[in-house]
Order: sequence, then structure tokens, then C-alpha cells
Amino acid sequence: QVQLVESGGGLVQAGGSLSLSCEASGNSFSVSAMGWYRQAPGRERELVADITSGGMIGYADSVKGRFTISMDNDRSAVNLQMNNLKPEDTAVYFCYLDQLCRRYWGQGTQVTVSS
Repeated sequence: QVQLVESGGGLVQAGGSLSLSCEASGNSFSVSAMGWYRQAPGRERELVADITSGGMIGYADSVKGRFTISMDNDRSAVNLQMNNLKPEDTAVYFCYLDQLCRRYWGQGTQVTVSS
């Protein structure tokens, strides 16, 4: 069983930066990918960024050039550096971890960007 704990959310003004972290504990072996989704009120959960164990990275078009995802070498944590934040980035951010054929989720962390 894998547990994921996110940290780093908060309130920031537009144009500011936040860094999110997600740490995995438990049997975090054979990790194939980690990443971040977000969900704003009244909207579906959407993929923000992901990274595979092989180093392949993907970003949503809306965050390209502003957000940077990284994974620790031992694949026990994934980080999301968010720069030039916009009010439309306001959402609950969830990290995930793919292990074998299962996906684990964190509890979510709130990011609020004021205009």
C-alpha cells in the first residue's frame, strides 16, 4: 500500500509562485509514473503535469512554460514548481502515483490565486 501526502499549497497573488510537493510512503516500488491533477469548483479533474520513471514529461497546454514537474531520483516524491500563477490556476491539486496496474492519490492541497 502506498500513501501520498501533498504539501505547499496556499494563497498567492497573481504573478506569484508556489511549490507543491508530494511524498510517497509505504511500498513505493516499481513506480511507473507520478504527476499532478487539479480540480476547480464545478469543473472536472484535469491533468496538469506528469513524469514517467523514464523521464518523459508532459504538461497541460494551460501551464506550459509556467509549471515545472520533477521527480526525486528514488521516485519517492514528485514536485511541481508553479510560476507566474493566474487566478484560473485556483483549484485543489492532487498528486498521483502509478504502481504496476494501480493508481494511488493524495488527499489534495488547495491553491488559491488572487487577482
